[in-house]
Amino acid sequence: MERRKFLKAGALGVATTALASPAVAQGKRQWKMVTAWPKNLPGPGVAAQNLADRIGTLSGGRIEVKLYAAGEIVPGRGVFDAVSEGTAEMYHAVPAYWGSKSKGILLFGSQPFGLRADEQFGWLYHGGGQALYDEMYGRFGIKPFLCGNSGPQWGGWFRNDINSAEDLKGLKFRTTGLASEMATKLGMAAEAMSGPAMFQALQTGALDAGEFIGPWTDSALGYYQVAKNYYWPGVGEPSSAEECGVNGDVYNELPDDLKQAVSFACESLYNPVWTEYTTKHALSLKKLVEEHGVMVKMFPEDVIEAMGKAAGEVIDELRQDDDELVKRITESFVAYRDSVGGYMTYADNGQMNARAGIMGY
Repeated sequence: MERRKFLKAGALGVATTALASPAVAQGKRQWKMVTAWPKNLPGPGVAAQNLADRIGTLSGGRIEVKLYAAGEIVPGRGVFDAVSEGTAEMYHAVPAYWGSKSKGILLFGSQPFGLRADEQFGWLYHGGGQALYDEMYGRFGIKPFLCGNSGPQWGGWFRNDINSAEDLKGLKFRTTGLASEMATKLGMAAEAMSGPAMFQALQTGALDAGEFIGPWTDSALGYYQVAKNYYWPGVGEPSSAEECGVNGDVYNELPDDLKQAVSFACESLYNPVWTEYTTKHALSLKKLVEEHGVMVKMFPEDVIEAMGKAAGEVIDELRQDDDELVKRITESFVAYRDSVGGYMTYADNGQMNARAGIMGY
């Protein structure tokens, strides 16, 4: 993969293309999918195209989805509004980008010290999260679905070493969602920007550090060329869900079988997308270290403790939000995290700790 290709495709400019209204001809619907990503960016760009293709297949060709990368119709951060307003039928992005709409939205994508990828799916499908997801996005005329997850994101690429929580103060740091609020409470200057823009900002010194996704996607964007210190754990985003948003009017006018096709296309991709990230992150990390001299480092304990304190303050503020729906979303998330997290002490966490400590083969 060439980084320049993604930089060019990911440029966020004002759209100049005017497209026609949704077409329904000879039983076929032609949908535009706008995305927050450069086309075919390893990870989210690939996942978006897979979703477009799967909707076409599961609908028997009755819905044809054409993908438009960030900047081709609207800027990457403009896809939510484009679907809400009917400029496009659907988008592929992450909830972390829509905090200006409501902070409650941010909980559906990732939460500092929050849910893993499997737990995020569990909350929505078995813990009451989907009804809250629908209620929140319904305010904006959008029907939302989770359709993938990057798994644990990384702490970030840092130009300099981090030896204590004091070293974080004053750093210009790229991140998104609730992780940006946590970073602000740690004294960092949180910056929101696209993945390609993050490379340029690190290169020029406009950023001191930043996180995007993980080794697979980060390698394609070339961050290792401008910052060699790669920190873990990414407690700001223990997982990051990818979502599909469909214009509510467009979705509601579908016959039941096509609604099911769209829903199942999203649901059925969640695990394949997540496991592809996991597999390719592992391979890419090895290459980053062995071929590019990346130094993998763990945050010092006092940094993790400071992050935990800041994350607690972020969640407390959501619990006291003026919006009653935000409060309900927050309480639902916390209750599910505590319930499943308590069980994981004996289940996945216990098994993984044992595997790491004693390898029988």
